[in-house]
Amino acid sequence: MAAKTNHSRILRAVRQLRRVRAFYATGVALWLTAAVWTGWLHPGSRQMWVSLLLLVLFAGLLVTATLWLQRLRTSDEDAPAHHAAPGRNITAQHA
Repeated sequence: MAAKTNHSRILRAVRQLRRVRAFYATGVALWLTAAVWTGWLHPGSRQMWVSLLLLVLFAGLLVTATLWLQRLRTSDEDAPAHHAAPGRNITAQHA
């Protein structure tokens, strides 16, 4: 019973990490655009440095979420697979 609970927690964590990873990827794209735009208009300004800081922050969060997702995927592959089909062999008599 504990294995099913653990498996469902892993699946829930994977789904949540995928959503969070998409959010962080959007944040990286947004802050990259803002940093480039602000750096083009006002190089060396405070707004440019804040945009770069937020870009680095979101990139770090994206990398962390990606590493956690890979770790959860590899730990999920170690678990035994449960299939809907029975484990018996089908012979010519069954066909």
